[in-house]
Amino acid sequence: MRTRKNKGAYYVVSLIILIILALLFLFPLYWIVTGAFKTGAEINSVTPVWWPTEWVTNNFEKLFSKRSAPLFEIGSLTGPVVPGAIRWLVNTVFMAVVAMVLTCITASMAGYALAKKRFTGRHILFTLIVCAMALPKQVILIPLIREMSTLGLYDKIWAVIFPTVGWPFGVFLMKQFSEGVPGEILEAARIDGASEARTFSSIVVPIIKPGIGALAIFTFINSWNDYFMQLIMLSSSSKLTISLGIATMQAENSTDFGIIMAGAALAALPIIIVFLIFQKYFTQGITMGAVKG
Repeated sequence: MRTRKNKGAYYVVSLIILIILALLFLFPLYWIVTGAFKTGAEINSVTPVWWPTEWVTNNFEKLFSKRSAPLFEIGSLTGPVVPGAIRWLVNTVFMAVVAMVLTCITASMAGYALAKKRFTGRHILFTLIVCAMALPKQVILIPLIREMSTLGLYDKIWAVIFPTVGWPFGVFLMKQFSEGVPGEILEAARIDGASEARTFSSIVVPIIKPGIGALAIFTFINSWNDYFMQLIMLSSSSKLTISLGIATMQAENSTDFGIIMAGAALAALPIIIVFLIFQKYFTQGITMGAVKG
């Protein structure tokens, strides 16, 4: 009976702590969303206004009215003219989604090869990848800028996408998940005459899908929040991301916290959507990693 009571008390205390932590983590998002609909006086009030007395949309109207740009540019083909914030959001979503897809493809294939293929230098290659995880991005910045300029990609969204595709952490993560693929199943597939591509797509990918889901979230958020690389690689107004665009508007209009709040709320929406889509795989990935460890 005493043990059962101890477990019940432990459960209650753990639940209370988790609720407090969840509220602490959700508070910045709550403050941004409510701040986007506050008046300037409420935002700049010395006494915090926890809930808007009047919900206004002026901040979003200012955000969408400051600049304009074509929705897309593909060669000589341009889309309809839209508010600059919409173009920046489209740029950011395109950058993060493409980087996420390419990183998941390349990292899963590389991780599978390092985990299940036997070739000369495999351990040395994996050691270099692990060492690259500790390498600051600033160290390779100048060679990276020169490489993008040589390829004609500087000031293009691809200059931010391609450096993310070779993310060492993604290869490391997928190698750890690929270690759990049973060798017997792979051997049976080879005996049945399945090609490497068929084996990978039909057998390996379904097994490591939770890891791919976790990597998708990590890559999307990492690419979306990579302000430093976006700042270095992009300069044209129509090529900016949402975070860079808001920063330029802030510089031009002093410190308008209403626009900043509205832009931050707009920028947070795609991240929340992606997390909700991949949440199941993310949870499975973390659980598998915990059991494996």
